[in-house]
Amino acid sequence: MSDKADVNLTGVKQSQGVWLVKVPKYLSQQWDKATEKGEVGKISIAKKQGKTEVSFSLSEELTALVAVGEKDASLQVPREHPFTMHTVGGQTMAVFSQSDTDEISLEGMVVHRAECRPVVNDNYMKLKKLQIKESTKSPRLSQQLERAITTVFKPVANHEFNVLHEKKKKSEGKMVRAERQVVLDMLFSAFEKHQYYNIKDLVDITKQPVTYLKEIMKEIGTYNNKGTHKSTWELKAEYRHYQSAEEEEEMQTA
Repeated sequence: MSDKADVNLTGVKQSQGVWLVKVPKYLSQQWDKATEKGEVGKISIAKKQGKTEVSFSLSEELTALVAVGEKDASLQVPREHPFTMHTVGGQTMAVFSQSDTDEISLEGMVVHRAECRPVVNDNYMKLKKLQIKESTKSPRLSQQLERAITTVFKPVANHEFNVLHEKKKKSEGKMVRAERQVVLDMLFSAFEKHQYYNIKDLVDITKQPVTYLKEIMKEIGTYNNKGTHKSTWELKAEYRHYQSAEEEEEMQTA
């Protein structure tokens, strides 16, 4: 049995030209509210300084964003939508339709492409704010259970991850940022005793928040990513009160 279907080519015989227009989602939703034979709006085509200008004006009855009887009926979608015209660009495009009896018809060939864009006004800005608000809402799903759940789950007062997170927050919350110079003095004093420290040891010595301490260490120190002293900090050469092993070796060689 063949899956091929006959196509009614009346549109080609009549040389019907059609426009392919991209419209905003909210506009198509408003059109769906129109009655079967209702008017959704009007298209205006005018010449201005030798240039063709096309615009669509939404029917006033369809500007209300919410259904009749709902709250905030004052919220309206933009009425005026000027077209931004585009060339077909050498492409061959056609528009087809399908009837209730699955008959496919060629309505016509695309002769113009356009985008229908709203005029940016108060109504449009309110609409965008509403769309952003709706997009941030988490979808809720309710599901009817066919049978009772017999599996017993032991409730947990608090998960281990949350306990550790809260402990860390409390620990860092007690650490008040000291004056920058005070922290520098503590760090320089520590590095006079040892050349290398990991960040945990520096936090214990200075009692400062990790982020604040790292910020200062990036200015006065160098972080070792590899080697014997991997994952430790040491002072930059210009801040040292000692010579590194490499420097001592060079002095001895000299």
